[in-house]
Amino acid sequence: MSDSYTLSIVIPCYNEKESIHSIIAKVLDAPISNKEIIVVDDKSTDGTSEILDIEIAPLVSKIIHHEVNQGKGGALKTGFMHATGDAVIIQDADLEYDPNEYPLVVDPVIHGGYDVCYGSRFLNQSGKGYLANQLANRGLTALSNFFTHLHLTDMETCYKCFRREVIQAVDIQENRFGFEPEITAKISRMPGIRIKEVPISYYPRTNEEGKKIGFKDGLRAIYCIWKYRKG
Repeated sequence: MSDSYTLSIVIPCYNEKESIHSIIAKVLDAPISNKEIIVVDDKSTDGTSEILDIEIAPLVSKIIHHEVNQGKGGALKTGFMHATGDAVIIQDADLEYDPNEYPLVVDPVIHGGYDVCYGSRFLNQSGKGYLANQLANRGLTALSNFFTHLHLTDMETCYKCFRREVIQAVDIQENRFGFEPEITAKISRMPGIRIKEVPISYYPRTNEEGKKIGFKDGLRAIYCIWKYRKG
């Protein structure tokens, strides 16, 4: 890919009225020349939808509203379908990940010959976030690696960058956080796929601050690792 590539940034969004302005500003300032910013509002109920339509719409490429709440996986599936860039990256609507680090995750796909790149919160660095979440993430990643034969350190990371053709070729079935093990399993089986992992920064928020993943999502992730282990 050339230096004139376009990066599609897919932002799944549900009840993020406190952070949506900040994350959009950070995405706009990210050091990528050509950006296609796609926000998928997953039937927010806190006023986020109105903020998107009135204040954010002039700043981004597309805003898509779900008629029914579908979960993060459902929102991402919608966003991927509408992406037209050379590469696609996932950006959560909270402030846990820094868009200034896009080049770290995107460059291996654009310039390095890789098809997928994961931004790891744990690679070559000490763990970040609450200990229980760290242990859960590491455990789920290890279990996923057992079946995919990959050597990832952070399967659950938000920052995943794909060649657009790769992610659009995947039939995504999971609507909530089961997306992470599902997509990892399915991509790992693609013929000739090249996957890289790079270290990134991470600024974890608490449940009180709006973090939505919980114990049930962890159980679902285990189920999805087993479910998608072969196909």
